[in-house]
Amino acid sequence: MTDSTEALAPGAHMRAELESQPETWERAAGMRAEQGLLPAKGQRVAVIGCGTSWFMAQSYAALRESAGFGITDAYAASEAFLDRDYDAVVALTRSGTTTEVLELVAGLKAAGSSMRVIGVIGDETSPLVSMVDDAILLPFADEKSVVQTRFATTALALFRASLGEDLTGAIADARTAIADVDTTLAEAEQYTFLGRGWTIGLAHEAALKMRESSQSWTESYPAMDYRHGPIAIAAPGRITWQFGVAPEGLDAQVAATGGRFVQHAIDPMADLARLHRVALDRALAKGLNPDEPRNLTRSVILDA
Repeated sequence: MTDSTEALAPGAHMRAELESQPETWERAAGMRAEQGLLPAKGQRVAVIGCGTSWFMAQSYAALRESAGFGITDAYAASEAFLDRDYDAVVALTRSGTTTEVLELVAGLKAAGSSMRVIGVIGDETSPLVSMVDDAILLPFADEKSVVQTRFATTALALFRASLGEDLTGAIADARTAIADVDTTLAEAEQYTFLGRGWTIGLAHEAALKMRESSQSWTESYPAMDYRHGPIAIAAPGRITWQFGVAPEGLDAQVAATGGRFVQHAIDPMADLARLHRVALDRALAKGLNPDEPRNLTRSVILDA
C-alpha cells in the first residue's frame, strides 16, 4: 500500500504553501492581540533565528529601527551577543525544535536573565512554547515542505503589521505576483539578489531559497555594495534581481555587462513570494523535489 505522501507530485507541498501566502498574511495582519505581545516602542530588542528565520529577523530589525521603535539587532542564534542591556529577545522559529534556539533560550532562563523572551513559532506542540515568556503561535502558517515559504513571510507580515503598516497592497501584489510569473526567470545560469534596508534580509532569503530548492548558484548583497566587487560576475545569461528601490544607475551598469537586471514595482515581500514560485519552477525543471531537498531536514537538531 502506497503512503499518501509518496503519491504527491514533487513540490506539491511547496506549491500549496507558497500559493496560500496572501491568505496567511491577511490572517497575521489581523492578529492584534498577538502583535501586542511583541516588544513595545522604545524597548531595546534582539531578534534571533537560524537560516530563513535569521533573514526575516534582519528585515524585522531594520523595519523596527527605521519606524522609530528603538534599537533592534538581528542575530543568528548561534552567534548572538545578548549581554547588551536588551529589554527583550524575539526568537523566530518555524519548528520550535532548532537546537541553537533552544539552547540560547534555556541559557537565558538558567542565568536568571531579566530579558523577556517572546517566541514566534509555527509548531504549537514544540518544546519552545513552554520555555518562553510569551508565545505567538502561527500554526496556520506551518509547513510540510522542508523549504520554507509561507511561515517566513507570514511572520514578517505579523511584524510589519505590529509596526503599524497596512498590508493591503502587499497582499494584493502577492496574489498577482504568484499567479503571473515570467517563465524565463527560472532559466538563468546564475542569480544575484540585492536589497536595501529591510529588503537586504529578503535578498539573502531569496538566494537561500533558490539554493535549497534547485541547487542553483546564487549570491546576495546589500545593493550599494554590489558594485564593490560582486558585479564582476554579472554576464549574459545571469540575473541580478533587486528587491525594492535600486541605487541610481545600477540597472544600466548591469545591462552593460550583458546581464539581466530584474526589478518589479510591487511590495518587496510580494516579490519574494514571486521568487518562491520561480524557485519551484526551476527545481521541477531540473527534476528535483523541493519538498525534500538534498542534505536538508525540516529542523536542524544537533546531537548532544
